[in-house]
Amino acid sequence: MRDHASPIPPARRRRLRSLNSGQEPWQLQDPAGAGQLVDLASNDYLGLSRHPDVLAAASEAMASDGVGAGGSRLITGTRPRHLELEAALATWLNRDRVLLFPSGFQANIAALTALSDRHTIVLVDRLIHHSLLAGVRTSGARLQRFAHNDLEDLDQRLQRLKPTTRPPLVVTESLFSMEGTSPDLQGIADLCAHHGAQLLVDEAHGLGVLGPGGRGLCHGLQRPVALVCGTFGKAFGSGGAFLAGDHTTMELLLQTSGAFRYTTALAPPLVAGAQAALRLIQAHPNWGRELSLRSERWRTALAHQGWAKPAGHGPVLPLLIGDDQDALDLQQQLEQAGLLSVAIRPPTVPEGTARLRLVLRRDLPEGTLEQLLAALGSR
Repeated sequence: MRDHASPIPPARRRRLRSLNSGQEPWQLQDPAGAGQLVDLASNDYLGLSRHPDVLAAASEAMASDGVGAGGSRLITGTRPRHLELEAALATWLNRDRVLLFPSGFQANIAALTALSDRHTIVLVDRLIHHSLLAGVRTSGARLQRFAHNDLEDLDQRLQRLKPTTRPPLVVTESLFSMEGTSPDLQGIADLCAHHGAQLLVDEAHGLGVLGPGGRGLCHGLQRPVALVCGTFGKAFGSGGAFLAGDHTTMELLLQTSGAFRYTTALAPPLVAGAQAALRLIQAHPNWGRELSLRSERWRTALAHQGWAKPAGHGPVLPLLIGDDQDALDLQQQLEQAGLLSVAIRPPTVPEGTARLRLVLRRDLPEGTLEQLLAALGSR
C-alpha cells in the first residue's frame, strides 16, 4: 500500500504530543521529559478551563445530567441548561437568538450552508480558518478571496460582481488566530451594506478578549451582521460553539441545518462550564482590555530585543521565522527554558512564513516575559 505521507518532508510532519496538566493552571507537564512548561501555546486566554467556578459547574451538571446528552437537540438532547445558555448569550450579544453546536467546525459549516448555495458568490479573507473554507465548499457557492484585511481589494471585488439570485456573502474573522490581526469590521460592514452583501464573522478567538466587555468586535457595529460564530474552547475554557443571528436565520438553521440536526447535542458539563465562564466574563468586563494592554507590553519588549513586532493588539503574538526547521529549532530552544510555544508551519500558514505562535494568558505569572526574552535572545 502506498504511503501517502511519504512525500512530506521531516520539518512538515506533525506528531500527536501528549501533555498533562501541570501543578499550576498555566503549566503543562511533558511526560516525555521536558518537565513543567509554562503554557504559551493554548487558547485558554482567560485561564478559565481550570477555574474553580467552571469546574464546579461542570461537575454539578455531570452528576445531574450525565456526561453526554444522549441524543440530538431535536430528539432527546435538549436540556434546560442548553436553552438557558442560548438565552444568556443572545442577551449578552444583543442578538435575537443563539443555537449551540458541539464544535466550531460544525458551527461554521452550518453558517455557510445557511447563508449561501450554488447561486451565491462568497468573498472570504485570504487567511480565514479552514472550517470556513470547508463550509463554502459544502454549500456549493462560488469562492473569491480578497487580500487579508484589505478593504480596498474587497470593495473592488464587490463592485465587479454581476447580479445573482442571492446576495453575495462576505466572510472574515474578528481575530485571526495565526496572524494576531483584526480587520476593520465597521469598514467591512459598511461595504457590505453599500453593495447589498451579507456579512458572516467568526468571533471564535475574539469573544471574551476583544470588544466592549469581551463581547467581540461585532458588538456595537452600526451595520447588521447576518451571523456571528463563537466558540467556548478558547476564552471560555470549555468546549463547543454557537451561532448568533436574527430570528429568521436562526429558525432556518434549526429547521434545515444538518450540522445542527444530525449530531449529538453539546455535552451538559460543557454547557454548564461555558455558562459559568460567561458569568465570570460578565462580572469582570475589563479582563479583555487588561490582556490587550499586557500583550502590547510584550510586543514592545520583543521589538526592543530585535524581533519584528508581532502584528495586532490581541493575545496572539506570532514571531515570524520563515524557515520550517528554524521555527522548530526555536520551539525546542524555548522548551529547554521551560516555555511551550508551538511552531506553526505550512499548510496552516502560507509558504515561507513559518512562525512561533506565542499566546498570552491572563493568569501567567509575573516574570514570564523576562523568562521568554532570555530564552529567545536577540534577533
